[in-house]
Amino acid sequence: MTHPVARFLSLGAGIQSSALLLLAVQGRIPTFDAAIFSDTGWEPATVYTHLRRLERLASAAGIPVVRVCSGNIRDDALDPQHRFASMPLFTLGPNGEEGMARRQCTSEYKIRPIKAEVRRRLGHPHPMRVPTGVYAQMAIGISVDEVHRARDADVAYMRNTFPLLDLQWRREDCSAFLTEHGLADTPRSACLGCPFHTDLEWARLRAEDPTGWADAVAFDAAIRHGSARATVDGHPLRGQFFLHRQRVPLDQVMLRPRAVDQQDTPGCGPWSCPHPAEQAPDGPSDTATDQDPDYGR
Repeated sequence: MTHPVARFLSLGAGIQSSALLLLAVQGRIPTFDAAIFSDTGWEPATVYTHLRRLERLASAAGIPVVRVCSGNIRDDALDPQHRFASMPLFTLGPNGEEGMARRQCTSEYKIRPIKAEVRRRLGHPHPMRVPTGVYAQMAIGISVDEVHRARDADVAYMRNTFPLLDLQWRREDCSAFLTEHGLADTPRSACLGCPFHTDLEWARLRAEDPTGWADAVAFDAAIRHGSARATVDGHPLRGQFFLHRQRVPLDQVMLRPRAVDQQDTPGCGPWSCPHPAEQAPDGPSDTATDQDPDYGR
């Protein structure tokens, strides 16, 4: 029977993964060789502030928090020289058809950088093949209320584990644990302009972070007619993109925040972002799906 070479935490810096890191710091679950945070470059300021706090806590327990990145998702989307990794944007077709674009952003900006770092730490960076039997455990912060998102890794050199499921913890248990230890303000982790934001989150962004809100409004307007690269190449979007499901400019959306949204909506971690099957059918798109080069390895 083979044993893991290393044990890592997939750190999204949201409620569940923060709870896992704190549990390891306190010795209540086995420690991690590293906690890996995949930075899209477009997280809210509150997430980066919280991440620095987690880095200090983890460092005291000998757990390095490693930041990995494959680019700035916002800047890349607006760069005509950069391939557009499709976001789950809401679409409005030429004849009023409603849909949702493909979601490639999680794979490209969160999962791939983590896989690359795991390979590097195992001593077998791409394109080297990882020898059979060499693998790392990857602890993922999925709680009992999100058990349907717990899936096996799609590569042989990573084996997913779900310590919160073993503890039978729900998201509210994680929140209570963090509150007990002075981390009640742990934010939900998601890109500043994530289309999965609830109206409560959009309203909070508008009220508490005017700069972030203006950034999201500007991005929403900039992606209205598709990716910059496709437009330059003569393949503009057949329809329109929007950040909000109402499919109107973000600064014109009639927000209807509900307090329950704060409890119901998971963060967009690498393995807890809403699954494609939970999305609306694809709408018009000017992008093609890219197969993960590590899939099945």
